Amino acid sequence: MSSRDRKKASVYRKLQRLRSVVNSTAVNKTSIIVDASRYIEELKEKVEVLNQETGTSGISTSQNPLPMQVAVEALEKGFLINVFLEKNCPGLLVSILETFEELGLDVLDARVSCQENFQLEAIGGENQSNAEGIDAQMVKQAVMQAISKWSENI
Repeated sequence: MSSRDRKKASVYRKLQRLRSVVNSTAVNKTSIIVDASRYIEELKEKVEVLNQETGTSGISTSQNPLPMQVAVEALEKGFLINVFLEKNCPGLLVSILETFEELGLDVLDARVSCQENFQLEAIGGENQSNAEGIDAQMVKQAVMQAISKWSENI
């Protein structure tokens, strides 16, 4: 088998793999690629919907002049909390951690950056004393409220 034939066979296998991944019934290369392109667009739309459902939001209001993003995702036993503000905010970390405590969340893991902007990625697990269940939306609202209250005091 020549080098050209091996290359042609490899491209054919890859197209067939792509065809199966995108559930295409097309037989020619162009149609398979068009179907794959449509599939990618559908996936992008699904990601956008999921981002909206999980609470990713960019908020800037007259009451809260700090543009921020807060995203909370429910985990098996707790939450993944991501907070981003465009500028460094001394003291904000303490306010957010106090909010976690009020919600009955123990910080299991966290990464924080307070250089030019404020970034927090934390995993909060519900502690044993927290009998009432909380959901991702409640955590998100509480964190956003903590940021708003904190920004009023600066």
